Amino acid sequence: MSILRHAAGIRLLARFLLRGRCLLAVTAFAAGCSSLPPEKFADTTPRFDPVAFFTGPTHSWGVFENRAGQPTRRFTTACQGRMEGGILLLDQDFTYDDGHHQQRHWRIRRVDAHRFEATANDVVGTGTGEAYGNAFRWEYTVALQLGNPLFNVHLKQWMYLQPDGRTMLNRGTVRVLGVEVAQITEQFQRG
Repeated sequence: MSILRHAAGIRLLARFLLRGRCLLAVTAFAAGCSSLPPEKFADTTPRFDPVAFFTGPTHSWGVFENRAGQPTRRFTTACQGRMEGGILLLDQDFTYDDGHHQQRHWRIRRVDAHRFEATANDVVGTGTGEAYGNAFRWEYTVALQLGNPLFNVHLKQWMYLQPDGRTMLNRGTVRVLGVEVAQITEQFQRG
């Protein structure tokens, strides 16, 4: 997800942390390391298979919130996924409330029964995910400014398939240098 509006805040945070106040980042990073393992959802239903869910058309509606929980930006997406040689090619078109448009082109590969890897046009390296039961944990890093790692943001998302099998809720956090700067709430609908 694009968070270009947060770029000024990210610059300030980067300057603050680079001036010798790295203890805050280390503390936040350590706190973020303890998380619920996806395996805890193994017995939940319906079973969420991200490749099956995102093959074909999906739409979403969401909001970014700052650390205080205040909405800062709303968005919608239109997605179209298709299988090609065992890889899910997912085109995601974002429209933001300020009229800004963005596209992300995912290549998602199933590693085994539970693990997934993905690359995208603005993703640094490879994103990873794990699916168990109705839950999918997804992590990746987005480059807001190509070539400058100080402008990379790390997203961790938890996706939960709902009982109708067509609706999925996504809850995510956005971190810069280990410090949470925003949260994402999003609802996806198949078809």
